[in-house]
Amino acid sequence: MPSPMIRPLLLALAAVSATLPAPLFAAQPIAGRWLTADGGAVVAIGDCGGTTCGRVIKVIKGPPAGKPWVDSLNPDPKLKTRPLVGLPILTEMASSGDGWKGKIYDPKSGKTYRAVVARDGANLKVQGCIAIFCQTMVWTRVG
Repeated sequence: MPSPMIRPLLLALAAVSATLPAPLFAAQPIAGRWLTADGGAVVAIGDCGGTTCGRVIKVIKGPPAGKPWVDSLNPDPKLKTRPLVGLPILTEMASSGDGWKGKIYDPKSGKTYRAVVARDGANLKVQGCIAIFCQTMVWTRVG
């Protein structure tokens, strides 16, 4: 049992925290269709069987003419022929504080990075990170 002097302080803290809206502590939803920063693709983010993921649903700026639109730079030989449309690029996304954390795959390099994704007003701030170094891209919502 708290001492008589601490009890009022605990009650005050409980009252203040009860008045704060819950969304202040939750990540804003990122589901929707988003145009990548370079304008090269549209990614649909949504539920993928219990986790959140993002898949390429439209390629706008594809490979040079005559080249197949496949994941040719993937380090796994079995995946080099999979089409870019339908390709999962955001995986294992989970709500984490005010953002989302998971992995992002870059088909232009064939590499996977740690991802941090958060809403930034009407946009989506997407970071691909190696250790403490991150590159930030801004994706825009597609109507």
